[in-house]
Amino acid sequence: MSPAPDAMLTFATSLAEASGAILRRRFRQNIAVELKGDSSPVTEADRETEGELRRLIGAAFPDHGVIGEEYGADRPEAEFVWVLDPIDGTKSFITGRPLFGTLIALCNAGKPVLGIINHPAIGERWTGAAGQPTRFNGAPVRVRTCAEIGHAAMFGSSPHSKRPENEAAFDRVRRAARQVLYSSDCYAYGLIACGFADLCIEFGIGIHDFLAVVPVLEGAGGIITDWNGAPLTTKSGDKVVAAGDAALHRAALDLLAGRT
Repeated sequence: MSPAPDAMLTFATSLAEASGAILRRRFRQNIAVELKGDSSPVTEADRETEGELRRLIGAAFPDHGVIGEEYGADRPEAEFVWVLDPIDGTKSFITGRPLFGTLIALCNAGKPVLGIINHPAIGERWTGAAGQPTRFNGAPVRVRTCAEIGHAAMFGSSPHSKRPENEAAFDRVRRAARQVLYSSDCYAYGLIACGFADLCIEFGIGIHDFLAVVPVLEGAGGIITDWNGAPLTTKSGDKVVAAGDAALHRAALDLLAGRT
C-alpha cells in the first residue's frame, strides 16, 4: 500500500479520535500508576486506550497485525501491521503536562506508510501518508532549511538516560548544536515537521516510539533513520536521528559515528 488509500487514512484518523476521547477523560484525574520491568510508568489510561485501539482495528481489519507498547505483538508478520503507543510521554500525562501524545502507525511489509501524531490535550494532530503531504490540523506543513548543525535547534533523549554506551556519541552532536531541549516526547517531531525545530536524536526507545513519525516527517520533506542512516522498519533498533534538512541529517550521522 503505497500511497496509503484515503479510506485507510480516514480510519486511522478515527483511531486518533477514539484514543483522544479516552485520554481527555482520564487526563488530570486521580489515576493509579504502576512501574513496568524497566521502571517506566504505566497507567490504566495507557491500557484502556491501547485496548480500544486494538478492538477497533480487529473489528475493521481482522487480518491485520498489531504491535503495541502495552500488550505486545499480535501477528507481527502480517502484511499490514499497526504499531501503537497509546501514551507517548506517560510521565507527562501523570504529572499533568499536556504534551503527551498518541502514536499510530500502519506498516506494509515492515515499512511505515501511514502515521499519526495526536496530542489530544492541546488539540494538535499531525497526519502523514506515503505519497501525500503531511498535514497539521488539516493544513499542509513543511520543514525548514538548516544545513549547519551550529545553527540547529535540537531535541534529544534525556541526559539522565543511564545508557552510557550512547552518551558519548550523543554528546558530540549536543555540543555542536545551537540549542538543545530535552524530554518533549513525540511533540519534538511535529515541531520539526512544522519548521520550528531542526533535529531530534534519541536512543533507548522502541518501534512504537518512532514508526508513526516516519510518514509525518517524510511527507513534510524531512528525513528520519537509525544512527547508521538505515531506513526505519518494524525490525529497527532503539536509536533514531531525525532532521528537517538532509545536509543536517548527514552532519549528525557523521558526528554520531565520530567521523568529524
